[in-house]
Amino acid sequence: MNTPIAIIGAGLGGLTLARVLHVHGIAATIYEAEVSASARTQGGLLDIHEYNGQPALKAAGLFDKFLDIILPGADAKRIGDKDGNVLLDWPSTGNGGRPEVERGELRRILLDSLPVDTIRWGHKLTAASPLGGGRHQLAFANGSTVTTDLLVGADGAWSRVRPLLCDVKPAYVGLSFIETFLFDADTRHPASAEVVGNGTLMAVMPNKGIFAHRHANGTLQSYVALNKPEDWITGIDLSDPAAALARLAQEFDGWAPALTALITDCETEPMLRPIYALPVGHSWDRVPGVTLLGDAAHLMSPFAGEGANLALYDGAELGQAIASNPGNVEAALVAYERELFPRSAQTAEETDQNLKLFFNDNAPQGLIDMFSQYLPAE
Repeated sequence: MNTPIAIIGAGLGGLTLARVLHVHGIAATIYEAEVSASARTQGGLLDIHEYNGQPALKAAGLFDKFLDIILPGADAKRIGDKDGNVLLDWPSTGNGGRPEVERGELRRILLDSLPVDTIRWGHKLTAASPLGGGRHQLAFANGSTVTTDLLVGADGAWSRVRPLLCDVKPAYVGLSFIETFLFDADTRHPASAEVVGNGTLMAVMPNKGIFAHRHANGTLQSYVALNKPEDWITGIDLSDPAAALARLAQEFDGWAPALTALITDCETEPMLRPIYALPVGHSWDRVPGVTLLGDAAHLMSPFAGEGANLALYDGAELGQAIASNPGNVEAALVAYERELFPRSAQTAEETDQNLKLFFNDNAPQGLIDMFSQYLPAE
C-alpha cells in the first residue's frame, strides 16, 4: 500500500499540517501510536500567540472555532515568592496577543476538521527505511507496512523519523517538572486557589519553583520545578505517591502552606516530566522525501511558551509550501526548511536564556524584571 503523504503523530503540528493540506485539496494520512483520540488526557493550558499560533489556525480555516474556546481571564499571570506574596500581578488582556485555551479543546477542533479516515489510530512506527528517490517504507508495531512519497515526522521529542536526518538526540537540561492536580480548588483548597489567582502563578526561588494554573472547572494544575541531576529525579519512587510527594515537599521546606499544598494535597498520581532539549540551532542536511516539525524538529524547554505555537506554525507553513509547489516535493521541503531553521534557532535561544533566568541566584527578581517590561500601560 502506498500513501502519498504520511504524517507520523497526531499532535497539534501533525493535525495542523493535515488540515492545511485538506484545505488545499491535498490528501494526507496520519499514523498515530495511541489507539484513539481519548487514549490519554491532553495536558493543560496553552497561550496561543498572535504571531505564530494564531496565523496557523487562520491558515487552517479554524480561527473562529479557536475564538470560541478561549478561556476569558485565563491569561492573567502573577509572580510570587516562597511566602505566597504576590510580587507582580499581570491582569488579563482579554482576547489579546496570547489568549489561553485548553490543549484538549484545541486538539478537538483540529480533529473534527479532518475527514474521518485521515488518522490511522494504533499505528506505532517502529522503522522507516529509505527506498530511494525520496520514498520510504514504514513498519508499524501492529505488523502493517506502507510506502510513502513524503514522510513527515511530527512524532515529538523521541521521534522515530529524526534518525533518517541526523543522529542528534535530546539532552536533559538540568530541570524536571513534577505535575500535580487539585480538584474543585475554590471549595476544597481555598488557600491554594487564592494564591494561584485566576490565571497562572509563577513562584520561583533559586533552583526551584512552583508553577500553577487554574482551569475553567476550578482545577489547579501545578508543575513543581527542581534543578536537580537526572538520576536524583528518576530516583524518586512514584509507586508510593504519598511518600514521593512528601519527599518533594521537603525541597520546599519553609514555603507558604498554600504553596506546598499544591504538592502534598495532590489528588492524582504525580507525573514526572524531565525536561529535554535539542541543541540550540539544531538543523540537518536535506534528505529527499522526509522532514520534521514541532518537537521532533526543535525540542526545547517550555520557558518561552512556544512549543505548541511552533508546532502549529510548522504544520501550517509546511502545508502551504506543499500546496505552493504542486508536484515538486523537494522544492516544498527546501522552502519550508529554509525558514524553519532560523526561526527555531531564535526561539530555542530565547527559551534557553529564560530557563536560566527563571531559576538563577537572583530569582525571582530576574523574572519580575522580564515581565515588567511587557506590562500593559495603565
